[in-house]
Amino acid sequence: MASPLYLTLLAGPVEAFPVPKPVIDAFVSAEITESASEPSGFQLTFTLADDSILQTLLLLAGDSPIPVLRVILVVTFAGLPQVVMDGVIEHHEVVPDATSGSSKLVVSGRDLSVLMDLIPFTGLPYPGTTPDARAAVILAKYAALGVVPEIVPALVPDIPVPVERIPVQHGTDLAYWGPQVRIGIPQPALNVNLDAWTNVESLSFRYQPQASVLPIVFIQDPVAGMTVPVPIPPVTPFNPPLGLAVPVPQKVTYPGDTANMTPAEALMRGIAEAVEHADVVTGNGTLNVDRYGQILRARSLVGVRGAGLAFDGMYYVDSCTHNLKPGEYKQSFVLKRNALISNLPVVPALPY
Repeated sequence: MASPLYLTLLAGPVEAFPVPKPVIDAFVSAEITESASEPSGFQLTFTLADDSILQTLLLLAGDSPIPVLRVILVVTFAGLPQVVMDGVIEHHEVVPDATSGSSKLVVSGRDLSVLMDLIPFTGLPYPGTTPDARAAVILAKYAALGVVPEIVPALVPDIPVPVERIPVQHGTDLAYWGPQVRIGIPQPALNVNLDAWTNVESLSFRYQPQASVLPIVFIQDPVAGMTVPVPIPPVTPFNPPLGLAVPVPQKVTYPGDTANMTPAEALMRGIAEAVEHADVVTGNGTLNVDRYGQILRARSLVGVRGAGLAFDGMYYVDSCTHNLKPGEYKQSFVLKRNALISNLPVVPALPY
């Protein structure tokens, strides 16, 4: 029996509230992209009539004093509500349809991180603070929007002494902060080629061992005046192996200007470079949420079964695209990992 599916749409300036019924009646489709390595965004399509309330709520909002028009989409599947997007409308367009005699209003935007890229704070000092403490101070500005920081301390702490140097900010608050967290409870397994147990529509894999690199950073010894090269392996505490056969990096890189950094800064730069290029296996697939049994989410682990010895095992869900229409909910997804062959004796179907 199919599980009931409900889409709740909330919108408003800064604080979002449920939209009026005419807006829901005009809903045609939604496309939401969650990504761990790229900006997340959304696109909503509505039927636009001449007397539609959308003319006032959305089209005229461009000339209103409302600085931020926030949109929250909540999907309730099998009784469990999940926020699949919390973002801000950036632009909209009207698409006339000559065959049907009506127009479509297409509204698109990005997640709340777009608000972090509005005001440059270049020159703002952070004396005596570690990188993770600086991130906490930066994110505190967005607490009013419901942003709750989940900061993992740096593997190699770097506490600057104020009398020697004071870190200052460059640009806006939007910046890359550390690798993805690839640990935790996995989602239900994706099954392929398992007859009645198959719960995906398509799934293919690509193996690219040449993508892995070996960064070499240079650490300056201020006492002896020597420069020590330090290679950084592709497997680190931030990027544990998700398989047995981790390929040997085929390329050596030299992250720039590490000799002029502190040892902690140089090591973290090398770790970031190694993690960024460590994924050698990429999986692309599609599924029907009703068949899968729940909503697949990005930025977490998921198991794969039935793909063969080399590709079975745990993967990190790098991105998910949600495609919703009345009576239909499908997803396309991208999986990544840094090794071949599962390091688990059995891939469980459910995360027990």
